[in-house]
Amino acid sequence: MQTIGERLEDARKKKGISIREAAESTKIRGDYLQKFESNHFDIGLTEIYTRGFLRSYANFLKLPADRILADFAALGHGEVRPRQPSREIYGRMDISVATAGEASDRAAPPEDTLAETAPSRAQPRYPRSGNPNLPTGPDPAIIFKYAKWGGGIVLLIVAVLVVRSLFNGGGSATPAPAPSRSTPASSQAAAPAPVPTERIITLVALDVVRVNVKQKISDDAEGEDIFLGTLARGQRQTVPWTGPIFIHASAGQNLEIEFQGRRYPTQFTGAGRCAMN
Repeated sequence: MQTIGERLEDARKKKGISIREAAESTKIRGDYLQKFESNHFDIGLTEIYTRGFLRSYANFLKLPADRILADFAALGHGEVRPRQPSREIYGRMDISVATAGEASDRAAPPEDTLAETAPSRAQPRYPRSGNPNLPTGPDPAIIFKYAKWGGGIVLLIVAVLVVRSLFNGGGSATPAPAPSRSTPASSQAAAPAPVPTERIITLVALDVVRVNVKQKISDDAEGEDIFLGTLARGQRQTVPWTGPIFIHASAGQNLEIEFQGRRYPTQFTGAGRCAMN
């Protein structure tokens, strides 16, 4: 009686395709397929993914997938469970575009909170001959806080000046009239910053997951594929986000979406999709 690997290898050779062609068609790594054909099923993934890859490969080779999985379970890899109909869980995720200042304030906790949660350090002891009422100097935490605020104000002023110079350089050669001395400088409105026309999101795989990103035409209609593939654990994939999209995932708990340095969960488990507008 042929083993699982021998049946897979014979079926592939009868179809006249190579391991590389089979990997491209099934979206399964070639080294996994070679191990399956060599009867090595320990590929470093959980059993549910191993069973899923075996089923996909058997269906691709026109072999009875249920019998392949039954033989796989007979080797001591778990019981054969009836396949339940897939159910998609729909979710909606809204991502608000935050400024760089807000992102930094959210990422770093306030200095006062750090000072309260940090363990208190032993205060230096004064010599018996000295005066304990002598000042010890300003608190370094307060100095750092004001220095950070001052640096942020300076960067904001520089950004406003750069934007003004860009807009003034693209106009006519006639210099703009100087503001009146009686008009305070704060009353002059700064030119708005240019709005980016294209955004980028990054798909971050916490474990093996198959992802399909499609254009969103309406709440129920989908357009062309933007990305389709299987991401390994730790792999990152950038995707352009120029309009509403749907993100399908075979296992929502294994996928996170990164935007402007922050990560967002897909808010569903198992096979499902989420929308980004």
